[in-house]
Amino acid sequence: MKNVKSAPSRHLTTSGKGKHFEILALKFLRKQGLRQFQLNFHSRFGEIDLIAQDADVLVFIEVRYRKNRNHGDAAATVNFYKQQKIIRTAEHYLQKKGLTNKMPCRFDVIGISGSLDALEIQWIKNAF
Repeated sequence: MKNVKSAPSRHLTTSGKGKHFEILALKFLRKQGLRQFQLNFHSRFGEIDLIAQDADVLVFIEVRYRKNRNHGDAAATVNFYKQQKIIRTAEHYLQKKGLTNKMPCRFDVIGISGSLDALEIQWIKNAF
């Protein structure tokens, strides 16, 4: 886990906070060497927060934030139902881009937790 400082306005909407944490995750992943990011791919099946490339692997990334861990960490909120939506959306992305069976893929989760003054980032590769 990595501690970072972040200070979005406490008056942001839920979607505004979501975008803030997606950008925070994007910056974190860039420092880890991932590249060619696409933010918020939407399809009729759902949404994928970030799509990136890690060497020759296409990575579909779900970003989750939780203020405290009283009911588990942020990454634990990506349940089976959410995983299935992400997988169907990724399949649609691959078909739309003509990438089906052309490159290996994986599904990662970035869990962000803590107060806005001192956040912890947990990167789970091959989360599901």
